[in-house]
Amino acid sequence: MNGFANPVVMTSIPMTDKPAESEPKATAVSAPKIAVAGLNFHYGAHQVLHDINLKVEEKKITALIGPSGCGKSTFLRTLNRMYETVRHARVEGQVRLDREDVLSMDVSALRRRVGMVFQRSNPFPKTIFENVAYGLRVNGGGRGANLAEKVEASLRRAALWDEVKDQLHKSAYALSGGQQQRLCIARALAVEPEVLLLDEPCSALDPIATAKIEELLFGLRQSCTIVIVTHNMQQAARVADDTGFFLLGRLIEFDETKLIFKKPAKKETEDYITGRFG
Repeated sequence: MNGFANPVVMTSIPMTDKPAESEPKATAVSAPKIAVAGLNFHYGAHQVLHDINLKVEEKKITALIGPSGCGKSTFLRTLNRMYETVRHARVEGQVRLDREDVLSMDVSALRRRVGMVFQRSNPFPKTIFENVAYGLRVNGGGRGANLAEKVEASLRRAALWDEVKDQLHKSAYALSGGQQQRLCIARALAVEPEVLLLDEPCSALDPIATAKIEELLFGLRQSCTIVIVTHNMQQAARVADDTGFFLLGRLIEFDETKLIFKKPAKKETEDYITGRFG
């Protein structure tokens, strides 16, 4: 090999009388569910994210990987403006949900469409039933039998119904860690979000509970777009369709997961996934 590409051999193409309508037509490309362009994020004078450009495709699982402190979780919080709970946080750039401007839309409406599950399970000090029903009640999502049906449907979607159906009126704190995390997912799913954000949802779970969460994600992908932050590269490789690698507040590389892990385009990505750093 001399390092040069093989020469392209030009050949003549015979003309035909094939009618124009028989020629292949261009396939329309669907718009991404979330489109981020030129995103910068600051905590006061400290810049955390630098010029992030990324597209999240609808009804796919997108994983964000990278070492601790690289900006993954901060980026995740820009997608539903959860950063607004922090003083002196400031965002520049564009974040669009189905072409709508996330940074200017009503935040309550945004968070109904974009749900979030955090690293540590955080069930409310209520019963299992009331945890799931909370968001429905706040958003006028039903009463009586109708409310009960929606709670059951959410618990089923979170693969938890069979484990808790006989103890719905017991405290959520009686559940195991893995069950509590799936309860939080059920609570987020109750209002039927279009996008589900998960920030290290399995970091405190054992392998069995982690496997249940991962299996759950595959099922949810049929009806929901999922973005997951994870330190577990094996998890990203198992569950994600697309993966982005963050480093020092920058998105170094974003591509199909199989390419990120088998043939990364950037040396920094290769060094990270092969364990040379991080």
